[in-house]
Parts: sequence; structure tokens; C-alpha cells
Amino acid sequence: MLQSFKFGLYNFITSNSVGVILRKPKFQVLVSVNLTIMGSKKRPFSTSSATGKSNEQVSVAAEKGVSKENGGKSGEVLVEDMETVEKMTVPQLRVKLRSLGIPSRGTKQELVASLKTFLDSKLDDAGNGSVAQEDKVSSEESLEVAANPSKKKSRKVPSKNRNQSNVTSKVPTTRQTKKRVTKGQTEDTSFDIIVKETEITQEMSIESNDIKGKKNVRAKRKVSSATASAHIGVSEAADLSVNQDEPWTIFAHKKPKDGWIVYNPKTMRPPPLSKDTKHVKLLSWNVNGLRALLKLKNLCIQQLADREDFDVICLQETKLQEKDVEAIKESLHDYKNSFWTCSVSKLGYSGTAIISRIKPVSIKYGLGIPDHDTEGRLVTVEFDNFYLLCGYVPNSGDGLRRLTYRITEWDPSLGSYMKELEKSKPVVLTGDLNCAHEEIDIYNPTGNKRSAGFTEEERRSFETNFLNKGFVDTFRKQHPGVVGYTYWGYRHGGRKTNKGWRLDYFLVSECISEKVHDSYILPDVDGSDHSPIGLVLKL
Repeated sequence: MLQSFKFGLYNFITSNSVGVILRKPKFQVLVSVNLTIMGSKKRPFSTSSATGKSNEQVSVAAEKGVSKENGGKSGEVLVEDMETVEKMTVPQLRVKLRSLGIPSRGTKQELVASLKTFLDSKLDDAGNGSVAQEDKVSSEESLEVAANPSKKKSRKVPSKNRNQSNVTSKVPTTRQTKKRVTKGQTEDTSFDIIVKETEITQEMSIESNDIKGKKNVRAKRKVSSATASAHIGVSEAADLSVNQDEPWTIFAHKKPKDGWIVYNPKTMRPPPLSKDTKHVKLLSWNVNGLRALLKLKNLCIQQLADREDFDVICLQETKLQEKDVEAIKESLHDYKNSFWTCSVSKLGYSGTAIISRIKPVSIKYGLGIPDHDTEGRLVTVEFDNFYLLCGYVPNSGDGLRRLTYRITEWDPSLGSYMKELEKSKPVVLTGDLNCAHEEIDIYNPTGNKRSAGFTEEERRSFETNFLNKGFVDTFRKQHPGVVGYTYWGYRHGGRKTNKGWRLDYFLVSECISEKVHDSYILPDVDGSDHSPIGLVLKL
């Protein structure tokens, strides 16, 4: 009697031992099934893992074999299946046909006809007294295959007549490949991932007779699964808990290229300049609401100043109103020079500021273009040696509703403004520029091609209006193959897994790019969805 499995797994209804791939989330299991027709003896039903389960688990699976007696008339079973065929949905029919190695394209009527033809042929075979022969693989060999998937085995069932079904199964073949995922994440730590790929090839040849004559069907199925294990080489000086305490040292990127490494400020920053070397230290930070940030007891602008000893800090997205500014100015003890601009078109929105202990030569707010200057997005201060611009570039927004404004009006206006200033002094632009320029600057480049901040239009505009006009991305120049992010969304907890974007920059005129001693990120400073960035510039 021909036995068949329920839908929900790929199966082969044959008279031989066959391979079945169970559909399970995150892994696949190779099942060895022995079936017979026409009142044969009980046969074991055993399972073995194709993805590297332990020998103990495989043994338990083998001990729990299920025996099933074949009984009843094969005609009754086939007739019952014939009636069921008409009720099957198209997806069910396609799954069934694929499992039998029969082409599964066409209308429902064509699929039903194909399945009925196959069942008719099996009924004819059973009526003629053809008995399928078993694949003689011992339980010991099955366990050996599960424990040593690298051993390649191929068995064919000898046929007795031209109407008998033939099945050829290839046992999983394991390939091991090594991929260097990160190199030099820290001075003495490297990570290798050993990927084990298991390929299961099943070849089925079915020969059957129907009313129209001989019909041959061949099908091949290849299933691959992969398991990965991380090999970590750590010297005695390395901190094994580095990824837990310092999540920014996790290499996180969906399309990494050879040679890319993760940014670690502890190991990648140059030694500080001596006191004899004249220089200025600049910081920039999108605070995402300054009032909320100042309420944090363990972090405020003054405490950050005590730690970093910066000369100037530029803030974006302060979300302040004019009435809030004076109270904040009073809390800045060592920084008497502060210059604020707030949004007047939408209160509590946008806003930028420059806070400095160096007195500037001049101050300017906005671009000087009324259409661009109502949201408090730009402050310019002039020092003796350069202009410093603190900018907060408009986000293209949900549905990219401001994309056109951004790339056709704002970016060109800002780029032209910078070039005009550059005629008298070098220019430094810093802030949240709302663009991840290259794929290295974003964790998931493929999934964000139409996301604000990574569209092709914004990236091209960034190049056209800033880089191609002679302004240098200082971080990328200093770290050409380093994955370092400055923004992590709150929604998905990006900081914990280091799945972020690099949106914050220091761009400088090319004529002073060689004077940049350090361009860096402070990923350990929280309180905002952005981290501060810094620039040390020799004067």
C-alpha cells in the first residue's frame, strides 16, 4: 500500500527510501524515510540533523523511530487521494508536484491533471504487483552520515523493470570556508567566522506509463544551509567584555568590503599635541533637545567640557525658543561667548548654537536668504584663522517630501555661501548634515536606498555642493576604511548593536586639510541619538 505524508513538508511518494526536508524556522532537517508497498514489513522512520546537531541528539532521534504497518488496499488509498486532489489549492498542488519532481507550472486544472496522471500510474504499478525495493542503508550508516556530513555517499536502488521508480540521493556535503570579517578592531583582537555550508542534492528519476505512452520526469533539488561559528583570537591584554561595555566596537555592516574595520577611538586616535603646538579643539553635537539633555545629572555641556577641554562646541537641534537661551547661557561658566539661533517658523524645532571660550571676530546667523533662515539652521563665527559654520541641514522627511527643497535649494545655497567665505579665509563646516555619503557610512545601505539621508539624490548633492567644491571630509580622509557611526535610531535600539549612520561631519577647506591632526567620534557619550564628533586643527 502506498503511504503518503501530509502537506507542510516536502515529501517524495515513492516505493524507496527517500529524503525529506522538513521546513523549520532558522534550520533544516534531513529526514530519512523508508516506505514499502503491497503489504511489506514494518520499516523504521528515523531523523538526523543536517545542520550540525550533536551525536547525542542524533542517537536519541534514531532510538525514537516510528514504525508503521502498511495495510489496506492501495486502490482505496489512491481513490481517496484522487478525490482530495480536486479540493487542493494551487499552492498545495505546486508543493505536492515539486515534492514528486514534477513540473509545477500552469493553471489549477493543469496541475490537477498532472497529479492525477502520476497517481494513476502508481495505481497501475500497484495493480501489476510491482514491489519497490528498499535502499539498504543501516541505522549505523545513517548515524555516521549525520555525525560526519563531510563524507559523500550516493546510493541507487536497482530497478527490476522499466515501470519502477528510481531515486538517487546525495548525502550532504560540507564545505568549510574562512572569511575574515574584521581585522584590527582593536590592537590585539581579530575575528574569524567559519562558515559551514551544507549542500543536499536530491535527484529523482520517475518512469511511469500513462494512456498516452511513456513519460519521463527528472527533478533535482539542492538545499543549502549554513551555520557559522565565531573564532575569536584575543591576547591576554584584551578585554573579553569589550562588546558588552563598548557596543560601538561591534563591527556592524550588512555589505562589508575587504579591509573594513570598526572604529575604536581608544586605539585609533593619534597622541595629543604638545602644549607648544598651537591648535584649536572643536566639538559638534546634535543634542536632539537641549533642555532634556541638561536635565541629566551625569552629563551636561559643562561636564563634557571638563572631560574634553574643547575650545568651541557647536550644537544642532537644540529645539529652544528665544526665551530659553538666557537661562542656559548663565550655566556656561568658562564659555562666555555663545551664539544661538532658534526657529521662528515652528517653535521648539531645529535650532543651532556655537559656544566658545575664544572670542570671535564676527558672527552671522543664517545664509542671508529669507526662505532658508526661518528655522535657525546655521550660525557662522569668524576666528582669526578660519570661519566656523555650525549647520543643521534639513531632513528630507517622511515620504521624502522635502527632498526637492533640500537638493535644489538648500544644499546649493550653502555650498555657494561657503565658497564665498573661502575667498577670504578657510572654512570649517560642522554639524548634522543629514547624509550618509557612502555605503560604508550606513549599516544597511541596501535597505535604505529610498530613506531620507541615503537617497542617491542626497548623496550626489553632497558630492556636488561640498566635496567637489574642494571641501574635505576629515573623518573619511583620516579613516578611509573604517566603519564609524554617529547616529543610532531610538526605535530599534541601534546603539546596543552598533547599527547606525554617519550623519555628522567636519568638512574643511582643502587648503587646511593637512593641518587636521585628529577627526574623531565620541560614541561613548550618550544623552542623544547622535554622538559628539571632534576636530583638532593645527593653527
